[in-house]
Amino acid sequence: MDIRKQNARYALSLIEDGSVVGLGGGQTIRLLASLLSEKEDISIVTPSSETALICQSAGLKVLPSWLVSSIDIAFDSCDEIDENFIALKSGGGIHTQEKIIGSMAKRYVLLVDLNKFQPQLTYQHPVVLEIVKSSYALVCSQLEKMGLSYHYRKAPNKDGLLLSDSGNILVDVEIETYQDPYSLYHSLKSIVGVIEVSLFVKEVTDIVYMDNGKIVHKTKEKQE
Repeated sequence: MDIRKQNARYALSLIEDGSVVGLGGGQTIRLLASLLSEKEDISIVTPSSETALICQSAGLKVLPSWLVSSIDIAFDSCDEIDENFIALKSGGGIHTQEKIIGSMAKRYVLLVDLNKFQPQLTYQHPVVLEIVKSSYALVCSQLEKMGLSYHYRKAPNKDGLLLSDSGNILVDVEIETYQDPYSLYHSLKSIVGVIEVSLFVKEVTDIVYMDNGKIVHKTKEKQE
């Protein structure tokens, strides 16, 4: 069985009937979404339109996140994660919405490939900022003062900026030498106009990956 399918099948075993389940995006999450009809009375909360469509097609109830204050268990993926359960999510551009889901969830489980789990973050992927449009020049000037390289994210087949679903600008910040993720997160988050940062420093409670054909499941208590 494909590694992602095994991760998805294991994730399914962690879900109890009657649960409110949070789902992010990505291939493994799509595989999990396709299996959820095996559970009874499941409700889904997701910031991913693609995931929502898969769940609706399977006959599952999809709830808008603004009407939900608590999620039993949520699943997502990431680009990198370290031994301290700090994750970097860069690709999808929906990290703010994903962080809302992760914060509401009693358990926030990341399903990852083994090569994404490292002793410490490598920053091979950019740290993404979602920022208010009117703050763009201010944020850029602050990033320059911090000595950080950055660029706004462009939309394929479209002239101009790639905006988040909430209409905000996405800025990719390149981290060329290792920085403590806690300090980096708080430095970036403190810039006026920054809505959220794609470093997840406290939300993750579980990491699931395959190693030598076996499922590895690491856990920790939820941070407040």
